[in-house]
Amino acid sequence: MSMNKTSIWAVIPAAGTGSRMQSEQPKQYLPLLGRPVLEYSLQLFLQHPAIEGVVVALSSDDPYWQDIDATLRSKVICVDGGAERSDSVLNAVKAIDDPDAWVLVHDAARPCLTAAEIDDLLAQRREFSDGAVLGVPVVDTLKRAQAGEPLQIDCTVSREALFRAMTPQMAPLQTLLQAYEQCAQQGIKVTDEAQALESSGRQLGIVVGRADNIKITYPDDIALAEFYLRQQINKGLRVEQDSAQ
Repeated sequence: MSMNKTSIWAVIPAAGTGSRMQSEQPKQYLPLLGRPVLEYSLQLFLQHPAIEGVVVALSSDDPYWQDIDATLRSKVICVDGGAERSDSVLNAVKAIDDPDAWVLVHDAARPCLTAAEIDDLLAQRREFSDGAVLGVPVVDTLKRAQAGEPLQIDCTVSREALFRAMTPQMAPLQTLLQAYEQCAQQGIKVTDEAQALESSGRQLGIVVGRADNIKITYPDDIALAEFYLRQQINKGLRVEQDSAQ
């Protein structure tokens, strides 16, 4: 099949509780410039001309999904999430009725992704047939701590050729399914799609993304995400909700 004719789907695992946010409300639903965090990613993927559809994995007892704008909710496929991120991704990928599709798996709490980054990632499908991830080079000095308390430095770790993995993480649907199934059979717990693919012997590419594509994890991240979103709007990298509809 021609690469240009292959369908591309976005998958968003959104069943997590986000306990580190110290909030009863999961972080993907926290207010961000007057909208739930999750809406930014949903809107971006639904408006992107290359994306065929969006699948969201939700907790079976999620009471917050109804707070998402109805126009966005009506355009996505919802599936039950699982106990782990990998379970949610697997359920979502299985809902895509195209074995030749490529999938972009994106964190529900990463609202500052831009359309240009999606374009850059998709442009590398021929170069990296097993998949690729967005990442940014590590710029901080890294220290490895000794086990136990109080924390003490064990050594300094070289940051040369190290990247912070971001999302989306991209792979052919069948390749990703096989990787996750193999990890499950071998009892390997993975924290992202790249690790599952690496564990199955796949060679992935890294596409350098923007440092502002942050994942909201701690309370202070909300203010930082708001700052980045305002900057992106001012620079024309994204449109505001009112002008997008």
